[in-house]
Amino acid sequence: MEMKITFPGGKKVAASFNGQTVMTDQPKEAGGDGSAPAPFELFLASLGTCAGIFVLSFCKKRELPTEGLSITQTAHWDDAEHRVSKVSLKIHLPKGFPEKYRESVISTANLCTVKKHLAKPPEFEIETEEG
Repeated sequence: MEMKITFPGGKKVAASFNGQTVMTDQPKEAGGDGSAPAPFELFLASLGTCAGIFVLSFCKKRELPTEGLSITQTAHWDDAEHRVSKVSLKIHLPKGFPEKYRESVISTANLCTVKKHLAKPPEFEIETEEG
């Protein structure tokens, strides 16, 4: 997949791909306008939403209830390392959710493609080009 990264002004950065554009900005305290999520916030959101689509698809495929289904994600920050050291996901199941599927829902959330890329990260290649 190819993305075009552009700089529309201020501290905004845009990623365009597949006919869509994802905007980012820095918070006001970092010199931005706070008009969009910061890139790292989008990264964290991609973890939760990825797990979310896997869980939602699992439930829909089995015709399980989804009303009230949600996930709370918490990023645990390590001040000494200046990075997130742990990401916790709590899956809130609808009332009456069948007990026999609880562990399977957790296993399904663990199949998230974004999470898999953290476990075995891709190589990065960065180069420059004029014009």
